[in-house]
Amino acid sequence: MNFSNAHAFVTGGASGLGAATVEAVVEAGGQASIVDIDGDRAVALAARLGARSRAVALDVADEAAVADAVAASVSAFGPLNLVVNCAGVATPGRIVGRNGPLPLEAYLRVIQINLVGTFNVMKATAAVMQENELDGDDRGLIVNTASVAAFDGQIGQGAYASSKGGVAALTLPAARELARSAIRVVTIAPGLFETPMLAGLPEAAKESLIASTLQPSRLGRSEEYAALVRHIYENPMINGETIRLDGAVRLAPR
Repeated sequence: MNFSNAHAFVTGGASGLGAATVEAVVEAGGQASIVDIDGDRAVALAARLGARSRAVALDVADEAAVADAVAASVSAFGPLNLVVNCAGVATPGRIVGRNGPLPLEAYLRVIQINLVGTFNVMKATAAVMQENELDGDDRGLIVNTASVAAFDGQIGQGAYASSKGGVAALTLPAARELARSAIRVVTIAPGLFETPMLAGLPEAAKESLIASTLQPSRLGRSEEYAALVRHIYENPMINGETIRLDGAVRLAPR
């Protein structure tokens, strides 16, 4: 598939990894729905990128809203052939902290957004992509976002790591099932990236994280995530895999 023909549905698309992916699609000549819970930020990005983009404000875990948004995206831009799930939260919390056990509500919120939201978008978009005409070998591609925390989860990342571990575990069974419809499923597991999720960290904490990234010894750039999405889109043999994009970082226990 040629990236200039991409019609993308990008969750978490108004900032960070998602915004970089939207920008890459539009700059290549494709079209993108910018899906984000922050509707104002999505509208601002769409205004900057122009008519080949559109803003959609929704909660990815809302089944009906996602189904409606996918239908609207197809109505606006035609057949949908790229889905990138970047929506997520990284709320920290120890299983048993100084103030007692982690409230179950806090754990469930992370799972609901990161894992349930990813599955919800995947099923709604796969349902429409299976009706596409073949483009080379494919009818479409779904790219999900896990994290190196799925494999190297730190103390205080119990909810986040288990949600992202679920996304990684979903990759192969989804790819196997959707192969009959010529839809590929791939997951990217980013390491430490310069995104709003890390923006609030103290400078000393950032320097510590940078030091643990071997080569290049810096935080990743959102454009590098978007570049990998493009390569996966254009390389039909990449399927059913979780790809670490991390500069060989391995997270310490804390």
